Parts: sequence; C-alpha cells; structure tokens
Amino acid sequence: MHRIVDLSHPLALDMPVYPGTEPPVIRRAHTLERDGFAETSLAMYSHTGTHVDAPSHMLASAPSLDGLEVGHFVGEGCLVDVTGCAGTIQLDALRASEGLISGASFVLIRTGWDRYWGDAGYFSGFPVLSSEAAEWLAARRLKGIGFDAISADPVGASDFVNHLHFFRAGMVIVENLRGLEPLVGRRFLFSCLPLKFADADGSPVRAVALLER
Repeated sequence: MHRIVDLSHPLALDMPVYPGTEPPVIRRAHTLERDGFAETSLAMYSHTGTHVDAPSHMLASAPSLDGLEVGHFVGEGCLVDVTGCAGTIQLDALRASEGLISGASFVLIRTGWDRYWGDAGYFSGFPVLSSEAAEWLAARRLKGIGFDAISADPVGASDFVNHLHFFRAGMVIVENLRGLEPLVGRRFLFSCLPLKFADADGSPVRAVALLER
C-alpha cells in the first residue's frame, strides 16, 4: 500500500503565472441545467501552474514531451531539503545528500518557496542552484529535476544557465511543485505525466509522490 502525496497547485483563474505569461481562461462551456451535461473550456499556456518543461523548450532539435517515452515521467525520486539556504544553492548543499541522490531518477529541491504562492514575493528572491551545482546534477543521469519555485533560473534571467545544463543532459524540469514536506529524508515513486500533444515544449501536470506506508 502507498500513501499518495499531491504535489500540484490547482489551476484557477487568478493563479500566479510567470511574468509575461497570460493567465489561464477557465469557463463553464456547458451546464447540467442548460445542456444536461457539464463541460469546461480551458485555455492556457503550456507552462502554467505545476508543469514540466521539455528539452525542446529551449534547445532546437531537442526532444519534446511527446517525443519522450512515457516512462521518462515516472521514476524513483528523492528530495534535497535546502530550506536553510538563502540566495544561491551551492554544490556543497547537494553533496551532503549525495548518498540519497545516488540511484535516483528524479531529484526534487525543496526551498520552501511554495509558501509564497499567491503573493507577489513568489516571483523573486527564491533560492536557485549555482551553475556548478546544476552541472553536477545534470551529470547524474537523471530523468528530471523539480522545484517548489517558479523557475530553475531567476525570473528575468536571459541566459537560462540552469535550464540549459538540464536540457542538454536530456532531463525534464518540473516547476511550481508544492507540499514537499512529507518527502524529507524519504525515497518515493515520483510521477509528472504531461498532456500528450504534438511538439509539446511543456505541459501542466498532476505531480504526485507515492510513499510506502
């Protein structure tokens, strides 16, 4: 038996989105009262809410989400808790968890920044990996990495150093995770299955962790 932990923010009209991105449009297209069935119209960018980035998000000729095997989005995960870090997450903070990281397919970075979801402060000041730390993780043969913040790089970055380290290694990036506390010190099965559409550079996901009871 497993305990399933939901790591995803809900999609909503007034939800935070990356600066410059249009918020989602969610409307009731059909109702039980009028039509005899309920149906909702959804319009949103592919990197809305808790979502996964494909290598094709920033690299020409790199795989899109639909070009990756479905198993690329499921695997053994571990969590690195860096809630004590302010600013840049240095390589030493990762090396302290090297034994936990070894053999994992996904590494989730817990900064605690999800507590600011819905506030203006969510978009700035969140801890990010140093380029050296990101490069070290990218060399670990991982399927992906996840963050409980809006980006792997600072908002407003133009060079996207960390994104590119991961994408060049064939990894996916999961952003805007939430509620990582139950995963501290644990191994778990992680799933971030995206929508399957052509040339998908990103997709909202229902990210979950499965913990053995």
